[in-house]
Amino acid sequence: MPEDDVDRIVSAWRRERPELDVTPLEILSRVSRLARRLDLARGAAFAEHGLDGWEFDVLSALRRAGAPYELSPGQLVSETLVTSGTMTNRVDRLLTRGYVERHPDPRDRRGVIVRLTPEGMRAVDAALDDLLTHERGLLAELPQADRGPLAGQLRALLASIERP
Repeated sequence: MPEDDVDRIVSAWRRERPELDVTPLEILSRVSRLARRLDLARGAAFAEHGLDGWEFDVLSALRRAGAPYELSPGQLVSETLVTSGTMTNRVDRLLTRGYVERHPDPRDRRGVIVRLTPEGMRAVDAALDDLLTHERGLLAELPQADRGPLAGQLRALLASIERP
């Protein structure tokens, strides 16, 4: 394996602080760097469709909900890990773009639901198609046989971190 930036960082820390066990950096610094690079790549892919990453997040949460492609604001907050105030602002901005609609919640007279419009569905579907094509390219050098085990290891790590 060729040396990467994390190898150099870990080596420097081992030289400067030999009393520390810096092995967590070998994994988590790589995950962090991957996440940053993926955020940039995804941002570029979404921009090709005139979307910001947060717009894709909200629209894709609605799309994944299945017909009639609607969720309550509280459900959107849970799906996207933002505050309710942030979600209100995001829904307002998506409304002005014609990607979502607000409707009264038939189960709660005081509540509303947010529904994906046909225009919003077209936007999120096109962005997802291109995103998947791009991300397949990012994984092209990783052997197919390694992808399942890596996904499982990352799932286990994420589950351990997300546990309350």
